[in-house]
Amino acid sequence: MLKLCGFGVSNYYNKVKLALLEKGVPFEEELVWTSQKEAMLARSPMGKVPFIETPGGNLSESHAINEYLDDSYPEKPMFPADAYARGKVREMCVLIDLYLEWPARRLYPEAFFGGKISDETKEQVKKDLEKGVRALKQLAKWQPYICGSEMTYADFTAYVHLPLVTMSSKIIYGADMLESVPEVKPYLKMLKERPHFQRTDADRKKNQEEMAARSKA
Repeated sequence: MLKLCGFGVSNYYNKVKLALLEKGVPFEEELVWTSQKEAMLARSPMGKVPFIETPGGNLSESHAINEYLDDSYPEKPMFPADAYARGKVREMCVLIDLYLEWPARRLYPEAFFGGKISDETKEQVKKDLEKGVRALKQLAKWQPYICGSEMTYADFTAYVHLPLVTMSSKIIYGADMLESVPEVKPYLKMLKERPHFQRTDADRKKNQEEMAARSKA
């Protein structure tokens, strides 16, 4: 049986967890924190989560893991059969990862963790997010899923990342950088009504409590 390693507060961990649940792949979970210790680096070369333990060995990086899942468990694919449509799903995943979540991540120290970031950083992130939002408007289908009529890996990526873009930009800029994309809110609400998404959210909240207790200790 596959083992998913990491922690539920990680949006990248939850991207993989949603894929496993929606595909119906049996798996176990192991609570693992990021670390640069030798024992962790032997399991995940960058000391990051998520990673999975498979019969063939360990595999890290969420997008690589999801590609592996579709190759290894093709009974319920989350990539389209058509090559161009598959490319569009991958394009959307990269867009949301690199041009929305990663810029927004630079806001997290101040937005969520009591730190401080410079005005220059805030201004640069805002410009980067504006470009990402512009691309999202151009590429997203909302029919009803982000890439069309079928659920794909792009929906897992969107579900775990877009709320963080909204929350962090509201805190830092006083406005939601996704406000100009009105389809986002009903789309996320639709996904949230699915049982596997609800389970993932509940597990994330539980893990947040565990993290808080760990920080105090």
